[in-house]
Formats: sequence, C-alpha cells, structure tokens
Amino acid sequence: MVFRGTITDAPDFDPSADAETLYNAMKGIGSDKEAILDLVTSRSNAQRQEIIAAYKSNFGQDLIDDLKYELTGKFERLIVSLMRTPAYHDAKEINDAVKGAGTNERCLIEIMASRNNKQIHEMVEAYKDAYGTDIEEDIIGDTSGHFKKMLIVLLQGTRDESGVVDGDLAEQDAQDLYAAGEEQWGTDEAKFIMILGNRSVTHLRMVFDEYEKIAEMSIEDSIKNELSGDFERLMLAVVQCIRSVPMFFAKRLYKSMKGLGTADNTLIRIMISRSEQDMLDIRECFRLNYEKSLYNMIMDDTSGDYKRTLLNLCGGDDDLAGEFFPEAAQIAYKMWEISSTTKVKLRPTIRPASDFDAGADAQALRKAMKGFGTDEDAIIDIIAHRSNAQRQEIRQAFKSLLGRDLMKDLKSELSKNLERLIIGLMLTPAEFDAKMMRKAMEGAGTDEHALIEILVTRSNEEIQAMNAAYEEGYKKSLEEAIQSDTSGHFCRILVSLVQGAREEGPADLERANADAQELADACNADSDDMEMKFMSILCTRSFPHLRKVFQEFVKCSNKDIEQIIKKEMSGDVKQAFYAIVRSVKNQPSYFADRLYKAMKGLGTDDRALIRIMVSRSEIDLFNIRKEFKETQDVSLHEFIQGDTSGDYRKTLLELCGGED
Repeated sequence: MVFRGTITDAPDFDPSADAETLYNAMKGIGSDKEAILDLVTSRSNAQRQEIIAAYKSNFGQDLIDDLKYELTGKFERLIVSLMRTPAYHDAKEINDAVKGAGTNERCLIEIMASRNNKQIHEMVEAYKDAYGTDIEEDIIGDTSGHFKKMLIVLLQGTRDESGVVDGDLAEQDAQDLYAAGEEQWGTDEAKFIMILGNRSVTHLRMVFDEYEKIAEMSIEDSIKNELSGDFERLMLAVVQCIRSVPMFFAKRLYKSMKGLGTADNTLIRIMISRSEQDMLDIRECFRLNYEKSLYNMIMDDTSGDYKRTLLNLCGGDDDLAGEFFPEAAQIAYKMWEISSTTKVKLRPTIRPASDFDAGADAQALRKAMKGFGTDEDAIIDIIAHRSNAQRQEIRQAFKSLLGRDLMKDLKSELSKNLERLIIGLMLTPAEFDAKMMRKAMEGAGTDEHALIEILVTRSNEEIQAMNAAYEEGYKKSLEEAIQSDTSGHFCRILVSLVQGAREEGPADLERANADAQELADACNADSDDMEMKFMSILCTRSFPHLRKVFQEFVKCSNKDIEQIIKKEMSGDVKQAFYAIVRSVKNQPSYFADRLYKAMKGLGTDDRALIRIMVSRSEIDLFNIRKEFKETQDVSLHEFIQGDTSGDYRKTLLELCGGED
C-alpha cells in the first residue's frame, strides 16, 4: 500500500533528545506550547511511541499524564490523541461513542466503514486491553436492527482483500442487489449486508458499475430509496469508502466545519487518523468538491495552538495548486462517468389527490374565507394537497360556481409569506416562473441568483412557456427585460439560455471529445475569449452531452471544470457557469445547496425558499430532500421547522412531504 500522508518519520531521530525537549517545555510555570506542537507534529506515530518510552526511562514520569496536566481544551485532546497508537485511538473513539446515555452513531459509522482488516483486528485487541470488555458485546448492547448486524459483519475484519475480481460473480452480485431492492416491494437487507460487508473493494467497484447498467441508477440512489436511518447512513458510508476513502473523509471534514460551530471530535479524529495514511489525497478531494482548500477551511474555522497543530497535520494549502494528483484526477473522471451513466428517478412530494372534486374544493375554500377571520388550516389542507393541474380546475370552478376570482380572494385574506406561498402554488408553473423572473429584476437591485437558477434548471419547453406567460402578463418580452437589467457576458449568457433552444438527446462521443479539447484550449486564452467559448458550449449542448464533455475535460487538462470556473472567472459569469456545471452533475444536489443557502445564518431568503419549494414539489423535491440530508447532516424538514413559523411553516412542511 502506498502511503500518502503529510506526517512521515523524522530523519536523525533521537527519542531521548525529544523527551528532554518536551520535559523542558513543561517545566516550571506555564508551558511552551509551540515547542510541544512543533515536535509532536513532526514525528511519526511510531516515533512518538519511542519518545513516550524514553520519557519514562529518563524522567520516571508518564508523558501522556504530564501533557494532560499542562495542556487544556481541544488542544490537549488533539496532542494527547496524537500520542496514542492508531489502534488505541480508534478503540477510545469507539468506547466514547457507545458509553454513557446516547450513542454517537456517526463515529461508529466512520470508523467501521473506513478501516481495513488489519486495522480492525488491532482495534479489537486494543479495546480488550484498554477496557477489559469485548468491543462486539459493547456495540451489540448499544445498537439495534440491521444497523447492528452490518456493524458486527464489519467488525469481523474478514473482507476479501485478495484483489481478485470474478466478472461473472460481479454480475450476479449486481443482479442480487437489484432483486433485493429496486425490483421488489420491501427490501432484502440481508443481501445488501452480505455483499457490501464481505466482497473486495475492486470486486465491489465492478459490482457498482454492473448495477448501474441493470438499474439505470447508482447504488447510492438505490440505498437512499430502499433504506433509512443509521442503516442507510452506514451503507452509504461503506459504498463511499469502496469508491474512494479519501473522498469519504473529505466530505466528513467539510461537514465537521461548515455552518455554525465545529464538530471538533470529528475534525480531530480524522486529521489524526489520516495524517500518515492519505491526507494528501483527502486534500485533493476536498479541493475537487468544495470552494476552498482544507487548509483554508481549518484556518477560518479554528484558532490558537489548536489551529496551528491542525494546519501542521494538514501540511499545505491547495488553493495555490492547479493540477490534480493522479488519485484525484481518477476520482474526478469517475465522478463524471457515474453522473453520465446514471439515470436518476425523479420523485415529487406532491401528487394529484384521489377522489378529486374541484367544485367541492372551491366551495370549501369560499367557506374558509367568508365572514370574519380566515380558516388558514382549511386553505392549506386543500391547496398543499392538490397537484397544480387540479388547482387550475379549482380556480376555474371558483369562478364558474361563485362568480369570484379565487386569486383576488386569497390575496385579500392572507398576508406576507403565507400569501406569497399560496399564490405561488395557485399559479401555473409558467406563470409562477414568469413572476419570479419579474420579481428578480424589478426595483433597484437585481437578484442574479434567481435569474441563473430559473434559466439553468428549466427545460426548453418550460422556458418557452415562461416566455409566453411573461409576454402576456407584463406586455414585454422576457429577453428585452433581461437585456435592460443586465449587461456584458452575463447578459449574453442569460439571453442564450432564455431562447429555450438547448440541444436535447444523448451525448455524441466524438463531438464531446472535441468540445472538451476546445474548453481546455480556451483556458489558455484571454478571459473574454474563454468566456465566449464556454458560453458557446455550456449554454447550448444537452445535459447528457455536457456530462461526457466534462468527463473528457479532466483527461484533456488534468483539471476539473468546476475548479477552472472558480479560479479563472468572477462575478455573475462565474455563478452562471458554476450553476450549469452543478446542474449537469446533479440537479437535486444543486437545489439542496440553494435551499441551504436560503436558510442558513441570520435571516431567511424567503423568495428563494418559496421559489424552490413551489417549483420542485411536483418534480424532484423528494430527491432534493435526500441530497439535503446527505450533504447537511440534517433533514430539510428540520431546517424549515427551525427557520420559519406559523402557517407559512406548516405549508412549507406539507410541501416538503416528510422527515428524513
């Protein structure tokens, strides 16, 4: 195994001299923390064990006890953890995860999914030695169901590590997984556990490829559809580690630092356990996936000696680098390949109501608005549980039966965000999109994010319907409105998209290679030429074709298209191209990210929240929910619950359609 860590054996190592340096750093009043962290982070774990032994021999004291006494807080936790062997460190993390009142399932998942057989066997031994109990018994006592069964399978440390791949067996395993999940009502969890818990990494990668051909979706999407809770999280973690352990840890590190507060235990555990294994690859994967390097994220999210120690373990800033290491280039290529071969089954949260009676609904809505006060609950229960087509029938029935305009009545009875949301639901999708475009451009400022989001994610048919609705509603063409409200390359991009003339159909492989090469060549041109070339391809080619283009771009340039856009472009042009790439890669994930940004921090961008919840509820809001949960580690339902209130919240939660 090739180790690509940031911490290696120090040359000219002298454990006695190091022991003395540490002793002097802790002698007297106060301690020299800088000397301690610089020494500890520049020695390998094996060398640290020799320093511990030399310290006891030379000074008759326990080095770990002295460090605990001299240091405090997160810095102490980090330094002391660095002094433990990997097996004892893992054992302590598992023990902390299962002892006491609650269970830290995420810690169990992370360790059990990512360790190889040797690491697991050493951890089992260390646990027995440190705590005098059996790790298996402790895990059994603290977990349940299929989650427990899979943990116990992984704890045996018996995964096939031969590297031999049997093509026929891979096909059979893929068929068995499909039969156990997507093909039947209910799921045969035992089959998932047996195959994912025992087969070799190289074999399972082939199984996943075969599975995609059979199911027309990735194994990850099937797991999200078929499983739930901690068992779902564990199986996804296993799949991610089979695909790429560094990518799995890059995602875990990002989640530990994003948003308010830092999950320091997770951050410490990963930075220590991977520093001698694959930290260089994790850094690369981090750069591939996020808008900043791991180094910069740690820099922004931590402080003091704790920060300095973490940065030493991280070992360097990749925002300064350009090209990929081989491992990351392969991962980037594979990510686009998976994106181009997977057919995502889009799932709405709102479906047509059965036993629908437009007249009865119209009468019930009138009753809810008649007299003093308004029965908001009755209004929400009807409107949030009908499809858009059914709502249009209710609008018509309201006029035919009662001679009244339902939209006017709703506007006069409701107010603020609830009114905006209910009216949004009552408009046709084309009317709603046209209104959202209008709102994004009226008044002093322009909401560029809204313009980008709508034009990038709508089909040709939806864009043409929106153009017609805009012209009818506002007596001017949408293209003219865009031209008078935006300028430069950004304006050209939007005008190109608003034509609703994007090519449709599958990828043309020969042309995809040519397009990829043109994009790669454009990266060396001046910024104007580069932006025009990107526009001519990104705004006109079909999404399936662009997936192939972006995949081949990695091969042509040894860079990822997202990185190039982030690095070489700026302002609204960068945001527009970035949105296209994100939508091409995974549109539900793009919307999940937009929803998160609409609600995180102080204040809520209600317009964005309403726009996405209304426009996606009958298309792919279920998929968006799943992506939200996976990337944010909290459900969309929970986020809405905490960020909104009253009847507005109630309606949004009805559209959301459930807790994940």
